[in-house]
Amino acid sequence: MNIVCHTCSVNESEPSFEATRSRNRYSVAYAAQKPWLLNATVEENITFGSPFNKQRYKAVTDACSLQPDIDLLPFGDQTEIGERGINLSGGQRQRICVARALYQNTNIVFLDDPFSALDIHLSDHLMQEGILKFLQDDKRTLVLVTHKLQYLTHADWIIAMKDGSVLREGTLKDIQTKDVELYEHWKTLMNRQDQELEKDMEADQTTLERKTLRRAMYSREAKAQMEDEDEEEEEEEDEDDNMSTVMRLRTKMPWKTCWWYLTSGGFFLLCLMIFSKLLKHSVIVAIDYWLATWTSEYNINNTGKADQTYYVAGFSILCGAGIFLCLVTSLTVEWMGLTAAKNLHHNLLNKIILGPIRFFDTTPLGLILNRFSADTNIIDQHIPPTLESLTRSTLLCLSAIGMISYATPVFLVALVPLGVAFYFIQKYFRVASKDLQELDDSTQLPLLCHFSETAEGLTTIRAFRHETRFKQRMLELTDTNNIAYLFLSAANRWLEVRTDYLGACIVLTASIASISGSSNSGLVGLGLLYALTITNYLNWVVRNLADLEVQMGAVKKVNSFLSMESENYEGTMDPSQVPEHWPQEGEIKIHDLCVRYENNLKPVLKHVKAYIKPGQKVGICGRTGSGKSSLSLAFFRMVDIFDGKIVIDGIDISKLPLHTLRSRLSIILQDPILFSGSIRFNLDPECKCTDDRLWEALEIAQLKNMVKSLPGGLDAVVTEGGENFSVGQRQLFCLARAFVRKSSILIMDEATASIDMATENILQKVVMTAFADRTVVTIAHRVSSIMDAGLVLVFSEGILVECDSGPNLLAHKNGLFSTLVMTNK
Repeated sequence: MNIVCHTCSVNESEPSFEATRSRNRYSVAYAAQKPWLLNATVEENITFGSPFNKQRYKAVTDACSLQPDIDLLPFGDQTEIGERGINLSGGQRQRICVARALYQNTNIVFLDDPFSALDIHLSDHLMQEGILKFLQDDKRTLVLVTHKLQYLTHADWIIAMKDGSVLREGTLKDIQTKDVELYEHWKTLMNRQDQELEKDMEADQTTLERKTLRRAMYSREAKAQMEDEDEEEEEEEDEDDNMSTVMRLRTKMPWKTCWWYLTSGGFFLLCLMIFSKLLKHSVIVAIDYWLATWTSEYNINNTGKADQTYYVAGFSILCGAGIFLCLVTSLTVEWMGLTAAKNLHHNLLNKIILGPIRFFDTTPLGLILNRFSADTNIIDQHIPPTLESLTRSTLLCLSAIGMISYATPVFLVALVPLGVAFYFIQKYFRVASKDLQELDDSTQLPLLCHFSETAEGLTTIRAFRHETRFKQRMLELTDTNNIAYLFLSAANRWLEVRTDYLGACIVLTASIASISGSSNSGLVGLGLLYALTITNYLNWVVRNLADLEVQMGAVKKVNSFLSMESENYEGTMDPSQVPEHWPQEGEIKIHDLCVRYENNLKPVLKHVKAYIKPGQKVGICGRTGSGKSSLSLAFFRMVDIFDGKIVIDGIDISKLPLHTLRSRLSIILQDPILFSGSIRFNLDPECKCTDDRLWEALEIAQLKNMVKSLPGGLDAVVTEGGENFSVGQRQLFCLARAFVRKSSILIMDEATASIDMATENILQKVVMTAFADRTVVTIAHRVSSIMDAGLVLVFSEGILVECDSGPNLLAHKNGLFSTLVMTNK
């Protein structure tokens, strides 16, 4: 179990025989610190393979306060929560994991920091209803890892950890007697004055979280519906959904998408490819025709050496031209495919990078990653060879039909019924092949997702001893995918048999026509030779056409992202007009600011007016949903400022290029962000600072000794998301990064919400010393953290209701700020 917390408390009671006789003697339930969820329904995540017991299920969901969240989901607890629970907030994911551990009928329950993503209201509810009531009634042993020290009084046995070893263990009374210093330290941290948000306020936070859940679920549903819409289907949406309409839409080639892909490679390359293809196949036919004429002339006239030289020279020239054109055609096709893939990927990357923040709120991360992985791979690796094979087999097929018709003109009479038969064969196969390929892809995705989920959740799976169940599920998904592939292979064999029949009819028709005709033997032989090869050409034309139709779906999905409206990245001011050291003073003027997330949504900030002096320390507070975090987003223009303006050091930020604006400000978020790479890269991504400057920043953040102990020092490896560091350490790294950047304005958006008291004290101390001459805007998670601020902005429902220093606001006994402070005492 990954324990990175301060305290381990055990709540034990002796279970009765009746309560445990149906339990596995060694059974364990486990909820990890980092929530792990299946891409399944809420119910399946909670029951986790155990039999469904309605009464127990309801008791668990009530104990974890999940029922109000479940009621907001489109299909209740039968709603799929998405990959890694992407449709849920961190607190909701955490509570589902805890509910899973509580629901299992086990003797021992391990909860690894279950309160980390929960507010005070939900934490207290989980402790009272879930742990002290539900688990004790079940007579189960609990091992609780937490830094919420106020819950120590409920523990029967306490183990205090420090630097990977046991610092002290015993009851709370034993520790009070034997280690007075440690107990007094705990007592200070357990003071309820340090718990900032009163229960009514937290109830509002829970309400907002559920509103966000509802909006996210329905936004993603609408997004998914838009993703599935077909451009050709939109033209037919007013027609009746009868079988003929459905069949027509399914058999219709996405010509518009094909044209869009081809033009992405450039008109010059497209024209060059078409011209070289036509010329190449013309030369190939000319070579065969020249050889047939040469053979016929030799057999009839027994030509001499001079004539032989003529034919040899002509044949050599044609072969040389054919080789050259084959090379040119291959290079052109690959060049065009590479150019098209490069342009599509470049445009897609630009759209995503410049996409509005709302796009990422309403679009699942897996969908975006799929565009850059699976869809880009299809465009890059699969479409060019399929397109080349389709054009080659089509031109060869047309050349064969043309040569047969030229050698035996009577064949044209039989060409019409053979063409009709071929049309219906390819039409029938394309529909089936497309469905089977989509079935193959759709059955492969759950297989890959299950493998990924299993690898990510191995700790939880092994703790629950569900290895066999997950292995069996893997085998079932593998069999399902193999069945789809088997039917796809069978469909290809079906096509091969039909095209063989069709080819045999063509050979028979050509043979009969050659007997009745008067053509020379060379042309007749050439026509029959082409007739024998046409079977293979027909087969590949249909198969490549079906493959291309499916692969064009990737181009269409990419195109759906390219139609997204981007942020106004350029601005109206040239970067050269912005002073090099702007903002130097850190003066902020907010004039009648109105902000919304989308044009069709209500404003989240309404006519906000404020003035922040250079170097001033500003605190922003208010009930959850009041708009304080929206103000921090407005500084970076991540929301729509539809009225008013923010002026920093005399420059309206709406006129600045986004890169210039965002590169001159610093922000520390609630969830610290570290990138894969080195510590040096995370502190100074642009490699502009000296090592001395980086070490100074680490020393200020009290990380210098820790980094020096790592192999490589500044070049030590940072894993994905900074998982090799604790949450507190990651937050201090973010603080050091802000110091390195030398921004005169620092915004802290609930930066202390996810860290323990000791780390918070370090962070607050660094901010007050290292950033003493800079403007610091703090969005408060704990009201006490902004009591000493020179200016406090109090928001309510998007309106700035109070603006003054902390002591002056406290003097107004009926004010909102006084109410927030008094409620927490």
